[in-house]
Amino acid sequence: MSDPEQNEFREQRLANMKKLEELGYKPFGRAFDRTRIAEAADGFEEGKSVRLAGRLLQVRNMGKSAFCNLADGTGRFQIYVQKNGVGDAAYEAFCYLDVGDHIGVEGTFFVTRTGEKTLKVSRWEMLGKTLLPLPEKWHGLRDTEQRYRQRYLDLIANPEVREVFNRRIAMVREIRDYLHEEGFLEVETPMMQPQAGGAAARPFVTRYNALATDMVMRIAPELYLKRLLVGGFDKVFELNRNFRNEGLDRTHNPEFTMLEIYEAYADLKRMKALIEGLITRVAIKVFGGLKVGEGDSMIDFTLPWREATYRDLVCERMGADWFELPVESARARAEGAGLDIAPHWDHLLITHEVYEKLIEKSLIQPTFVTRIPASLVPLAKPCEDDSTAADVFELVIRGQEVAPAYTEMNDPLRQRESFARQAGQDVQKIDEDFLVALEHGMPPAGGMGVGIDRLAMILNGVDAIRDIVLFPQLRPRKDA
Repeated sequence: MSDPEQNEFREQRLANMKKLEELGYKPFGRAFDRTRIAEAADGFEEGKSVRLAGRLLQVRNMGKSAFCNLADGTGRFQIYVQKNGVGDAAYEAFCYLDVGDHIGVEGTFFVTRTGEKTLKVSRWEMLGKTLLPLPEKWHGLRDTEQRYRQRYLDLIANPEVREVFNRRIAMVREIRDYLHEEGFLEVETPMMQPQAGGAAARPFVTRYNALATDMVMRIAPELYLKRLLVGGFDKVFELNRNFRNEGLDRTHNPEFTMLEIYEAYADLKRMKALIEGLITRVAIKVFGGLKVGEGDSMIDFTLPWREATYRDLVCERMGADWFELPVESARARAEGAGLDIAPHWDHLLITHEVYEKLIEKSLIQPTFVTRIPASLVPLAKPCEDDSTAADVFELVIRGQEVAPAYTEMNDPLRQRESFARQAGQDVQKIDEDFLVALEHGMPPAGGMGVGIDRLAMILNGVDAIRDIVLFPQLRPRKDA
């Protein structure tokens, strides 16, 4: 511990702890039967007896009495400790407490002359000593790096941060409730798999010693959820973590939360209705309405949402003749728009770079982008009127893909062909076990993934994924 100021505070707190022990107060107590602060405040009645526990904050000592704030996970409440109320010995010990210490109190409610609801303490217990100062000692916690590395201090120092995570928790609860009401069953599939499938991404590799084999952390649960459709589960969802061994930036964390939903005998239209219902419900119930944010950053979730084809969006941005251009002309036009285009890219790859770098980022209000090139989505059925386009949508909000959805491929022969094209010479990447399952008969189905982290970012109006992940992945400290 190299910070001289922290060392000084710690030594003083250790001295206070020793004094408390001498006065008969063990610094680290046991369970304390209590009412949570929010519940106690809701049931406030003058003269009512109650027991509270929490962290001591904002001590205002006036000699023979002290007003303090007590905080638990539900809120804060003022307490009043008086020498005449708790006794001389207990009050003397109380004066050795530090801001941040955990205590339990019991007493009766009253209202101060200024009208503040308060608990007059008749007895207190020591529950947990704090040896290091809280962020208030440093005039708040403003250093961004420290906020992420020491999220527990961020939650103490910045109430608005706690509120963001409270809303994220409420958002996930509403999503689960909505899907349960729609008749879906929540399931769990393997997070450690023999091979990565369901998406194109670099996996994290691990070793399963008992089986003497390499395994990967899943990049998506899709292929296992489809096995459940084969097995007779007809409406399933999984809300859990995926892992992709790729970069860190404002919208990507290598460990992230995804919701995946599959419904037998359904299609893309059903997925569209489902995501509209899910997001509008969350927006209303958790965020108070269909318009989230303010000014230019406001997102309006009022239905209907815009729908546009991939081809039309590209032509709007790059010219009506884009898809008739030779590759070299398309490359020149894309580079003229400011893109870096690799020499070996074909027309499809150039077009998708245009979409991802120039078009997707411009779609601020909710937009369903449909009919994406089939070769980019090998797990989806092609459109009935055009086999080169997939029957899919990507829901884009505030320039980010939030929810891709497919009319799922259930033809095992065509699925094998798609996998083979995707794998090329690397045939071991073909998931034979999944194809065997598919040959046992998967019903037609609609499927969808929802990026929970990204949706939470949009609804909370934050720009960095680290602001809605409690403990984001960070690069090692330079001084480590």
